[in-house]
Amino acid sequence: MISLLIYRILLLLLLPILLIFLLIRSKNNIAYRQRLFERLGFFPKPYQQGGIVVHAASVGEVIALKSFIEKLLLTYPDLPITITSFTPTGSVQVRSLFGNRVQHGYLPLDLFPCTALFLQRLKPKMMIFMETELWPNLISQCAQKKIKLLLINGRLSKNSLTSYQKISSLIKPCLNHFDRILSQSPDNLEHFLQLGAQKKRCINSGNLKFDISVNAQVMEKKLELAKLLFANNNQAKRIIWLVASTHDGDEVIALAAFKKLLPHYPQLLLVLVPRHPERFEQVAKLCLEQKLSLLKRSENKVISDEQVWLLDSLGELMAAFDLSDIVTMGGSFSEVGGHNPLEPALFNKPIIVGHNMSNFNEIMQKLRQEKAIVELSSNEPSTQLFNEVSTLLQQPNQQKTLGKNAFNVVLANQGASDISLLEVQKLLAPIDTGTKALGENS
Repeated sequence: MISLLIYRILLLLLLPILLIFLLIRSKNNIAYRQRLFERLGFFPKPYQQGGIVVHAASVGEVIALKSFIEKLLLTYPDLPITITSFTPTGSVQVRSLFGNRVQHGYLPLDLFPCTALFLQRLKPKMMIFMETELWPNLISQCAQKKIKLLLINGRLSKNSLTSYQKISSLIKPCLNHFDRILSQSPDNLEHFLQLGAQKKRCINSGNLKFDISVNAQVMEKKLELAKLLFANNNQAKRIIWLVASTHDGDEVIALAAFKKLLPHYPQLLLVLVPRHPERFEQVAKLCLEQKLSLLKRSENKVISDEQVWLLDSLGELMAAFDLSDIVTMGGSFSEVGGHNPLEPALFNKPIIVGHNMSNFNEIMQKLRQEKAIVELSSNEPSTQLFNEVSTLLQQPNQQKTLGKNAFNVVLANQGASDISLLEVQKLLAPIDTGTKALGENS
């Protein structure tokens, strides 16, 4: 059985390997080589102490937390709000959405000296974790220091439950250090209970990912991209098929379908958005190998008669959703488990996904119920993708219906950020923070 002590010793022994891993990642993405001291607990100066720390591992989590963070900033104007991430792309997204309104740095590796230094620097009143971000060492130290602990949008799949049960002696105490666990669905709540979380600590709050909205920055980005897409008069007729958040293998499937579509729809423009920046050049090379004309977003040139536009940029995907006609979500054709379909749904877009959307089971269930999404099977995905895109291109009314249904699913399930904020207020109520009550600014 793995105890906290054994866990701490193992991680200390693995520290050189962890650092080497980051350096290897930096070969394709130099950002992993930068700010290494933050990984060791040296939160960047200047910083304010005594606030709320919210951890959002990467881009998707940062976007999902936007509404909740905005409510925190409004409700606690006198407390420093700190957002930590673990990936460079998540870091860029934090800066893009919140700028200097929040403090930001990487969450350190879950090593006792690193986390101790991190907590010593920030001295937070509360730490908020998201989904399945369970850091046993850091969470234990927070509990010892009487720092309030909250898990929001809790997600625990059957596979994760099975894995965590093998180390339950480590994870069960970790869960019960949390003052509250807010799960994103009844099924996830049940999984937390099965893992050993005390029932009195747990409630179902709904999924924060429904609480997304369009802000001024997205609209500015939309105008910027539109100038490149539609500057030429003849481009007004271009049909945009966006394949978003792609992983290795996704582009091969999309490109095969696209080449079949081109003879029938010569005005079709394929927009590819790789999930990870280190794959930008690889995807560009793949497109050229397929004898397709390509333009990169980074070239900042107006689209002419190019067949593929590679969005090799960060922070522009939401704007690209708004400009597209049909959206396919990457990561759903492999074991990745898909990416958030609610983001294109916010813009009334018809959405096609592959056979594996296991990261979004509850969301997918709601979309299916409302006939708001097209799902493919694992058999010959490129042929299926060709057929489904072709069908939608021939049936504009079906495009509109799918998009409208998806948008309605988003609207009908919002509210988790308000529930999460209320739990924050309850936990901080005994502490003199001089905050405003929920709704005072409405």
